[in-house]
Amino acid sequence: MTMKKSLLALILAAALGSAVAAAPVRPVDRIVAVVNKSVITELQLKQRMAEASANLAARKISPPEQSVLARQVLEQMITEEAQVQFAQNNGVTVDPAELDQAIARVAQQNKMDIPALEAQLAKEGVSLDRFREDLRRQMLVAKLREREVEARVTVTDTEIEQVLKSSGTAHRGEFRISAILVSVPERADAKQIETLQQKAGQALAELRSGQPFAKVAASYSDGPNALQGGDLGWRPANSLPTELVQMLDKLKPGENTGLIRTAQGFYIFRMEEKRDQSGPVMAEQYHTRHILIRANEAVSDADARARLVQIRDRIQRGASFAEMARLYSEDASNTKGGDLGWVNLGDTVPDFEKVMVSLPQGSVSEPVRSPFGWHLILVEGKRTQDVSSERERMLVRQQIRTRKIDQAYADWVRQIRDAAFVEDRLEEK
Repeated sequence: MTMKKSLLALILAAALGSAVAAAPVRPVDRIVAVVNKSVITELQLKQRMAEASANLAARKISPPEQSVLARQVLEQMITEEAQVQFAQNNGVTVDPAELDQAIARVAQQNKMDIPALEAQLAKEGVSLDRFREDLRRQMLVAKLREREVEARVTVTDTEIEQVLKSSGTAHRGEFRISAILVSVPERADAKQIETLQQKAGQALAELRSGQPFAKVAASYSDGPNALQGGDLGWRPANSLPTELVQMLDKLKPGENTGLIRTAQGFYIFRMEEKRDQSGPVMAEQYHTRHILIRANEAVSDADARARLVQIRDRIQRGASFAEMARLYSEDASNTKGGDLGWVNLGDTVPDFEKVMVSLPQGSVSEPVRSPFGWHLILVEGKRTQDVSSERERMLVRQQIRTRKIDQAYADWVRQIRDAAFVEDRLEEK
């Protein structure tokens, strides 16, 4: 019996040995971070690092060392994961049909159909399923920003009057700026603040030694645009804090500020370009009505659209658009029969605007999807005119709102990140 067992063990050992020898060698994945109850793996990190490197190369920005890039990318992934989990835990979802439409828009914007998009993604080493999941997460975060931040930001008439009183008019200058942010946690102690200030000072020292701003931003910045070289794009002057505008007004293109301490941390700004937008403001305007049906936990995306199809059919058979809006529209304009007044280009979200500008006067659109829900749109008139005076207050309102949203979102993201349980295993071997 002992001999039989030994022989059997030898046979099994030989068979297992052959199987192991024949198996291909695969890299072993490992966990590089734990975020609450989810994990980020090394392979996921390497994929995002490759994408970040490709993005920097496309912008002709020299990437930082791999260890620095890994740290920057991982921190972005941790912050993103904390937001996605918050969204999922608070009932924020992306409907599959909504996601399908977003993918179709991406394909259309790149002048492709879905199979062509999938083929292009495959060339870049990205599956359509992974692209779909990445886009779903981006849409979750966007919805979260809208619900938790944008919907709660208001601008009072008093704030507008203060701006107009202090400057006499809206500052019509615009700046294309880049930024480096060394973020300071909300409850940081004196030692942490000193360490982070030293980090910001090191970034400033590298800039003064001649290092490109974009490269230093990619290496040091905690801002969401760090891996785009810190590029913030064009910003209206009045969307920025007054003190910062005073500094930027003094800078020439290519110059940067010193360290600026804010509630978010330590900033360094670089002036890329500036331009003056004074003079007449000619705007295309559309006298627009709409009916809005929102999708939510009780009303699916498909049901919301179906309700609008029925309402549109009633309008086509003679019902008043204004009366249908008063009865069914789910926004504040319903008391005015859905009347939005004269709408300027840029005042509405792109999906709404695209249909509005192409719609024949007097006709009712098919149901239109936007981040707010499903709309029927009616354009009652079109005109182009100088709106300098009437746009003055609106311009100030928009600029103040943009500034407050940017600041509120940065504060909110920092709070979500600080509240998350994070176990960093990147340096473990």
